[in-house]
Amino acid sequence: MAGHGPAAATLTIDLGALVDNWRRLAGRVRPAGCAAVVKADAYGLGAEPVVRALLKAGCREFFVALVEEGVRLRQQLGAAWPTDARIHILHGPLPGAEADCVAHGLVPVLGSLDQIERWQAQARAVGRRLPAALQGDTGMARLGLSPEELARLDQAPERLDGLDLSWVMSHLVSAEEPDNPVNARQLAAFTALRRRWPQAGGCLANSSGIFLGPAYHFELVRPGAALYGVAPVAHAANPMRPVVQVQARLIQCRSVQIGRAHV
Repeated sequence: MAGHGPAAATLTIDLGALVDNWRRLAGRVRPAGCAAVVKADAYGLGAEPVVRALLKAGCREFFVALVEEGVRLRQQLGAAWPTDARIHILHGPLPGAEADCVAHGLVPVLGSLDQIERWQAQARAVGRRLPAALQGDTGMARLGLSPEELARLDQAPERLDGLDLSWVMSHLVSAEEPDNPVNARQLAAFTALRRRWPQAGGCLANSSGIFLGPAYHFELVRPGAALYGVAPVAHAANPMRPVVQVQARLIQCRSVQIGRAHV
C-alpha cells in the first residue's frame, strides 16, 4: 500500500514471509495442529489476502474476534472457502448474532453461561446439533467461564445438550516469559479443565505459548502476533521472518553539533 506525494510512506506486506512463519510454527508443534489468528483484519494487514495465502499453505483453523469478521471473510472468499476449514469467533456471539453464525458456518467460542444458553437455544431452533468451542478462564480474567460458572456447568451438564464441542480453550497470561511460574499454574488448571470434556481437543498455546514446549501444545495451537513477525519470547532472538516493511523518503538531512541546543 502506498501514500501520495513525494514524502509519502510505503507499507510492504510480505505474504510469503507470513506463510513461512505459519509453516515454521506448524512444523514446531506437530503432531498438534496449527491455526491462525486473523482478528482485527489480520492485525491490520488485510484478512482476505492473508487467509487466502494461509488456506493455500494448508491452514484450516482460523480465529477472529467478532461475528462480523467471520461473516465478511466467508462472503469475500465465497465458493473458494474449503469445506474442511473453520472460522472460530473468539468473543462468541453477541445477543442476536447466533443466526448469522449458523448461516455462515461460524463456530462460536462460548465463554459464559449466557452464551451457552443462547447457542443451545439456537440449536433447538434449527433442529440440529451445532458446533462450538468452550473457553475457560485459567488466570487471565479476560474471557472465559469462571471457576464458579464451570462448577455450575458440572452440576447441570445438560446445558451442553445439542452442542458438538470442537475445542476446550484458555489463554495464557505471561507465555512470553518462559520462567514465569504463572505458566505452569495455568497449564495445570487447563489440564484439569480439559479433562471435563475429553471428546474435545485442547487449545491453550498462543504465539508465545508454542515456545513453552510440547506440554502446552495439546491438539491445536493458535498463533497470532508471531505469524506477522512479532518476537514471541522476551529477551530472545526473534525466530520469525519480518512481514511488514515501512519505507519513506527523507525530506531533510541535518548536521547538529554535539551540545548545541535550540530554544
